[in-house]
Amino acid sequence: MREPRIEIAFCTQCRWNLRALWYAGELMQSFTHEEIGEVALVPTTGGVFRINVGDEMVWNRSRDGGFPEIAELKRRVRDIVAPGKPLGHTDRAGAASAD
Repeated sequence: MREPRIEIAFCTQCRWNLRALWYAGELMQSFTHEEIGEVALVPTTGGVFRINVGDEMVWNRSRDGGFPEIAELKRRVRDIVAPGKPLGHTDRAGAASAD
């Protein structure tokens, strides 16, 4: 297993499979194989939707209130795996919404 490992745990009873796949694809598109070693989908139950980078939880549906906007998720992952990496329009969109 290569590090860092991104793990997306999702509830199959809630049918969040496609949402988990979409987030995985977006992260794989945004980060190189040098920045992330693996994106793992972890089917579970009980309303769980959680995203970890290594041992650090970057999103938890119950803690953070729902599902992340993709720009916010990419920024949180970037801050762990490649601090300082520009995310192009994702960074610009985040700066505009902070104003």
